[in-house]
Amino acid sequence: MTGPQLGKLEWQPAADVPDLLAEPVRAAVGDLPAYAAAIDPELADTAAFCAQYDVPMAASANCVIVHGKRAGESTYAAVLVLATDRADVNGVIRKHLGVRKISFAAQDDAVGSTGMEYGGITPIGLPADWPVLIDEAVVQAGPVVIGSGIRASKILVEGADLAKLPSATVLALAVPSA
Repeated sequence: MTGPQLGKLEWQPAADVPDLLAEPVRAAVGDLPAYAAAIDPELADTAAFCAQYDVPMAASANCVIVHGKRAGESTYAAVLVLATDRADVNGVIRKHLGVRKISFAAQDDAVGSTGMEYGGITPIGLPADWPVLIDEAVVQAGPVVIGSGIRASKILVEGADLAKLPSATVLALAVPSA
C-alpha cells in the first residue's frame, strides 16, 4: 500500500518501513499517521531535497536543536519551522525556555543526545523531557515533510498531528527567511 502524493517520492506508511526510520523514531511513531520515503542521503539537506524531489519549500519543515543555559542549568529543545522561515532563537524561543543564553546545539551533542543522524533529526522520538516547539505555520501547513532520524529518508505527516506530540507547544516562533 502506498501513501499520499507529494513530490516525486513513493510514500509508504512509516510503521510498514521501519528500516527507513532511526531507532528512536521507530519506537515513537506508533499510531501517528505518518508516511516515509527513501531518498538519496546526499540530498537530505532541505534545498537540495526540495529541488530534486519537487517538494515545495512551504511543505518542508526543518527541525533544529537548541541549547540554552541559565544559572548553570542546561536546557535542550527541538524547534520546528517551515523551510521558508527561520526560527527566532534569540527572541521568542529564548524567552519561552526561560534561558539567558541560547544557541544551536553542537552537532556532536545533537547527534549523541537524540540517537539520530545530523541532517535527519526530527521531533518524533526525541528525549521525553525536551520541549518540542512548533511554529504555528507548520501546524497550519497541512502535510509537511520532516526528517526521519536518518539522512536516507523523510517522513510526511500532517502538521497538525505534530502538535499532538507529548512535549509539543505551538508558538509564533518563526520569521521569514531573508
